[in-house]
Amino acid sequence: MDADAWDERYADSDLVWGAPPNRYVVEHATALPRGRALDLACGEGRNALWLATRGWDVTALDFSRVALTKAAEVAARSPRSVVSRLHWQQADVTATELRGPGEAPYDLVLVVYLHLPREQRRAVLAAACAALAPGGHLLVVAHDSTNLTDGYGGPQDPDILFIPADVAGELPADMTLVTAAQPHREVDTPDGLRMAIDAVVVARRSAQG
Repeated sequence: MDADAWDERYADSDLVWGAPPNRYVVEHATALPRGRALDLACGEGRNALWLATRGWDVTALDFSRVALTKAAEVAARSPRSVVSRLHWQQADVTATELRGPGEAPYDLVLVVYLHLPREQRRAVLAAACAALAPGGHLLVVAHDSTNLTDGYGGPQDPDILFIPADVAGELPADMTLVTAAQPHREVDTPDGLRMAIDAVVVARRSAQG
C-alpha cells in the first residue's frame, strides 16, 4: 500500500489500531530507562504517546499524513509536558535518513508491524540499528510467517512476512540478540476467539557502539 492508500484507510476509521499501546512494546520497554526513542511507521501514534507519557522523548515517523494528524490530535489531550516530547514526522522510512548529521542517537527504536519485502526490511533494520546509541534497544514486532497457515489475520503476502530467526540472522555484528519469540495472541472475531502468531525480536547494541 502507498501513502494515499493508507491515508484513505486511516480516514475511514476513528482509530484503526485502537488507543492502547502494543502489548510487546509495554512488555519490553517498561523496564528500560527513559531516553530518546524512534517509532518507525508509527501510524496513529499509540506507542509513541505511551512512551512520551513515561518520560521518553519520541520521534515518530509515518508516511500517512492522515495518520499523523490523528496522532497529534489524540496526543493534544495529554499534558503539555507529554506533547512537548512528541515529534511527528511525515516520511517514508525506506527512503529517509533515520538519524540526521549531528543528531543524538536513540536509546530505543520500534519497528512494529512494518511489513516490507526482504531487501527493504534488511535496509530499514540496518539503518535502525545504526541509529541506536551504545546500549540501545531495537524492538521488532510483526505477523509471523507461520500466521499464514496456523494463525489468523495479518497480511497474506508471504514475501513481506518473516520468522524471528530471519531478523536475528540479519542483525549487524554489534547487536546482541535478547529475545526471538513467536507468541500467540488471542483475536476476538465475529466467529469467536482465534489465535494470531507474532514475530517478536529484541536486540541490544554493543556498549561500545
